Amino acid sequence: MEYKKTLNMPKSGFPMRAGLAQREPDMLKHWEEIDLYNELLKKNEGKPLFSLHDGPPFSNGALHMGHALNKALKDFITRSYAMRGYYTPYIPGWDNHGMPIESAIIKQNKLNHKAMSVSEFRSACHEFADHYIDVQREGFKRMGVVGDWEHPYKTMDPGFEAQEVRVFGKMYQNGHIYKGLKPVYWCPHDETALAEAEIEYKDDPCTTVYVKFPMHDDLGKLPQLDHSKLYFVIWTTTIWTLPGNLAIALHPDESYAVVKAPNGELYIMAEALAEKVMKIGGFDSYEIVETHPGSFFENMLADHPFLPKTSRLVLADYVTMDSGTGCVHTAPGFGADDYVTCKRYGMDMVVPVDDQGKHTAYAGKYEGMTTDESNPVILQDMKDNGTLFASEDIVHSYPHCWRCKKPIIFRATPQWFCSVDSFKDEAIAACEDVRWVPAWGKDRMRSMILERTDWCISRQRRWGLPIPVFYCKDCGKPVCTPESIEAVAELFEKEGSNAWFDRDAADILPKGFTCPHCGKSAGFDKETDTLDGWFDSGSTHFAAMERDQGFWPATMYIEGLDQYRGWFQS
Repeated sequence: MEYKKTLNMPKSGFPMRAGLAQREPDMLKHWEEIDLYNELLKKNEGKPLFSLHDGPPFSNGALHMGHALNKALKDFITRSYAMRGYYTPYIPGWDNHGMPIESAIIKQNKLNHKAMSVSEFRSACHEFADHYIDVQREGFKRMGVVGDWEHPYKTMDPGFEAQEVRVFGKMYQNGHIYKGLKPVYWCPHDETALAEAEIEYKDDPCTTVYVKFPMHDDLGKLPQLDHSKLYFVIWTTTIWTLPGNLAIALHPDESYAVVKAPNGELYIMAEALAEKVMKIGGFDSYEIVETHPGSFFENMLADHPFLPKTSRLVLADYVTMDSGTGCVHTAPGFGADDYVTCKRYGMDMVVPVDDQGKHTAYAGKYEGMTTDESNPVILQDMKDNGTLFASEDIVHSYPHCWRCKKPIIFRATPQWFCSVDSFKDEAIAACEDVRWVPAWGKDRMRSMILERTDWCISRQRRWGLPIPVFYCKDCGKPVCTPESIEAVAELFEKEGSNAWFDRDAADILPKGFTCPHCGKSAGFDKETDTLDGWFDSGSTHFAAMERDQGFWPATMYIEGLDQYRGWFQS
């Protein structure tokens, strides 16, 4: 007797073995055959809308676990709302422009990109991005993610680019975008400006120096002191910036001491830091000759330690007493605070380092040296001429480019900026209208917005959306009007953004177009910089969601914590 025949067991169509490796492809094929995505939409058509806007992955490689987690969570959420009776359109997207693709294709295809026309190189980048869109799309579909895979949004598509141009134009007209010469993060290896979100910090060894700036002009305030032995002592971790020094910043209210060393030299430094600094200088004993508030020294002049110029004594509230000497080396071409301070005193901008991180003729004998090459040479020169007070080898946290992984520099260059201050209050207020999960996300976002400085949106690269600005050949001023923006947008919609590089300005602008500044029409030049890729992804809510999906705003965004300083800041 077969005992199994005596048991009243339920009959099941499920196989005894799961066989997922074989069954999953069949299941996915079935979903594709019945067009599951559109069937879900039809089922809930006319019902309440639930919209999850897809943060676009970058199309430059195969999928990794981060992609899998991101898309799986979005799929869980979208499907759960569909099961609850919501209308759930889900349009996946891709971020396409940017330096990672430039770097990858040059390396992979061994391209001599400098010998190629801009359009040829951009077309190669376009093909590269398209290839990895296909690779990633098939991977997402294999994971079982349901969405409108046949109609994704791509930041390199002509329609998207046209809308992004209109976003730029609207922001420009509202006064949110401007061009200026300001210090920005700069990658000498890739020869481009970087946004704060493109910076990562690593520990780097460096030589920190305490440098003596001889007194040049005390404005008649210190006649009793021997000026041949009187120095301001500054401290810096970036020796290569010293050729760009124009000033020494002191705190106006802190006490500064004239400290006499056993060797007879007199050093001006913050009284609160004198003991520490003198010990670093190798002095066990010293005498404080006199003290004065920082404001006492304003507008005095000191001699530069190795270049034939002077350095002005200026005042700044940001000078602290927790490190250094209280006398802050100030080079406006290499620091944001330095730039603001020197601008306040009406001083000219000096940037003695070029795009490749090499010193210019302004730096004298160091011309042509990279910043790394000049560090030991400048150090030795200061030892030889007696202006080196002390030096220490330390390890400090230093910014690196997140793409090439090499150290970056802070350097003033003409760039396009988005003025965050002009709408910061609105952005902070908008945080109150969002439900944050977890709840602490709101405070994190608010604090990041509050601390946000103006965003450098220009890049000195080829594979990106061209900045749609012209320059008048007569007056030289930038031109960006509603008329010019619409002309560029319509052109990109028809031909794509390569047209910017293939056509002359006269072929792009409307016939008879004149400069809004001087009224002349002798001709125009085109901007050569491209937009930061974050500007692309930051425009998706308008250029993709509202245009393609017909709704705005989205019901939900779900991304990794890294997007608080990435996508959510753009």
